[in-house]
Amino acid sequence: MEITLQERTADHVRIYFERMQDDQIDRMLPRSVNSLDQALENFAQTKLLDAKSYGKTIYADDRYIGDIWCYCIDPKETPNAMLSYCIFEKSCWGKGIASRALSLFLNEIAEKYALSSVGAFTFSDNIASIRVLEKNGFSVQESFVEDSRKSVYLEYRVQDRG
Repeated sequence: MEITLQERTADHVRIYFERMQDDQIDRMLPRSVNSLDQALENFAQTKLLDAKSYGKTIYADDRYIGDIWCYCIDPKETPNAMLSYCIFEKSCWGKGIASRALSLFLNEIAEKYALSSVGAFTFSDNIASIRVLEKNGFSVQESFVEDSRKSVYLEYRVQDRG
């Protein structure tokens, strides 16, 4: 299966937002956007010259199946960003697609933004996501409870990738 990352468009944002309304996905992915208008506004912000977020779509054999993005991009003294991703096409879960997409994306953003580190939050019971992150060099830095959910913070050091 060929995995590629492609440019995001407003049409992708609309599809992604609709697909994210799934109960199973909602339980596994922390979310900060509650309306399509908000999602489209966030997307518009990524197109600005001084954007603090950047994203791509994930395609498997020319089929749009999810998104991956970084946010809170900080190019200052210790360049870093936060990461999030979601494969909304459930038939693609458990096939290594997220791991391959993440590897491609990490290579791209590490170079594009000269990052030193990338962080990611996930719920502690989202074992699949933790595994994807660990396979790509992230390690758990902290466990905590937020909004009554056990969560973990993982971090990836760009120099560790080699």
